[in-house]
Amino acid sequence: MEVPTTSLSDFGRLFAEDTELYNRIVLGCLLPQCVWAPLPHFLQTWLRNYVGGVLLYLLSGFFWCFYIYYFKRNVYVPKDAIPSRRAMLLQISVAMKAMPWYTLLPTVSEYMIESGWTLAYPRLYNVGWLAYFVYLAIYLIIVEFGIYWMHRELHDIKPLYKYLHATHHIYNKQNTLSPFAGLAFHPLDGILQALPHCIALFMVPIHFTTHLALLFIEGVWTANIHDCIHGKLWPVMGAGYHTIHHTTYRHNYGHYTIWMDWMFGTLRDPEEDDGKAM
Repeated sequence: MEVPTTSLSDFGRLFAEDTELYNRIVLGCLLPQCVWAPLPHFLQTWLRNYVGGVLLYLLSGFFWCFYIYYFKRNVYVPKDAIPSRRAMLLQISVAMKAMPWYTLLPTVSEYMIESGWTLAYPRLYNVGWLAYFVYLAIYLIIVEFGIYWMHRELHDIKPLYKYLHATHHIYNKQNTLSPFAGLAFHPLDGILQALPHCIALFMVPIHFTTHLALLFIEGVWTANIHDCIHGKLWPVMGAGYHTIHHTTYRHNYGHYTIWMDWMFGTLRDPEEDDGKAM
């Protein structure tokens, strides 16, 4: 399974067409053309990622908070475990300050892809469906491994924890965690934890649009694992596992799954904790 030897200029043209289309869709629907059309291509792409990131974060956060804290009040989260509005507003404030920097990462990755520096390919027919899923699986394994170790080192290397990751870990109890805490990081911390997505571009062929989608799915996923609701879907690293991470600081560093924690001896199961508490 090899990416066809289509010329880099052909791939670059297709990548540029894709990014221009995404820019027109997002920016054209939300902003006057006079605001974004005169900008250079790189800045248009950054503005699109910024606007899209803000909307994704706020809409997913507000929807999920409304659902679990008000519409299903006391069903998923006990009343005394609901974070205060002040806590959630603080989380939103931290995330909004970091968002311009977060969204530089997908913008830079798009620039590298368009420049032909990566193994990304623009169309599914370039590799076929079988190769697409095989490459995607390898990509996700690389990302899972990379995020696990990046997250773990942000704890183990004391200056990194003190000056970067501690910003996120002020939310260390169930009644201070909320979906809005998912992106409440120091900007460099958030970039470092998403960096494996970009490193993987140089290691395995990946579909361009899939790469972008996975980067933005991070925003929804991080909201999910900070809602304190244990989904109990093996081997998913759900909020039950991640809540333990916020209370012990030494367990459950993983991303989408528990496999890396299981492999490297840092897994702690929420159901075992519940059993001990009883």
